[in-house]
Amino acid sequence: MTEPVSTQPFPYKVDVKEGESYWWCACGLSKKQPFCDGSHKGTGLSPVEHKATRDKKTSFCGCRKSANQPLCDGAHNNP
Repeated sequence: MTEPVSTQPFPYKVDVKEGESYWWCACGLSKKQPFCDGSHKGTGLSPVEHKATRDKKTSFCGCRKSANQPLCDGAHNNP
């Protein structure tokens, strides 16, 4: 697998807690979107860590096209 699967054409909005790590699913196969459940094994893709610097709502990429993975950069708006 060289290309990740897009799970939705817009970001996942998640409340994160300061100091906690969140492992974003880079392959798109996880059943716990937007986070990793280990489904990437054997795909050649690996989850990406996001360590929250403060409590806030965070937009995790759903299209898998963001240049700022694991966070949304609006790439889902580009054709």
